[in-house]
Amino acid sequence: MADQERKDPENEGEGNRSADRRYREGVAEHLRKGKVEQEAEDARRDVEANPDEFRRAEEEGKRHSAGDLPDDLAGKPSGE
Repeated sequence: MADQERKDPENEGEGNRSADRRYREGVAEHLRKGKVEQEAEDARRDVEANPDEFRRAEEEGKRHSAGDLPDDLAGKPSGE
């Protein structure tokens, strides 16, 4: 019975510590490379050169991130 009660060690669920650790290590490594300012400048130029494309992408993202659940638009957590 103990084997059946044990969780799959590869599926940590919410609060996945190993995924969090990998993410933070990746961010730290990216910052160590020192190209953040150049990447930000490149992104600014891209947005200025193609504002309609980025505006459409933003709107597409907003359509999927708000209003999927009735509580999304009310500004309160689901289930309340």
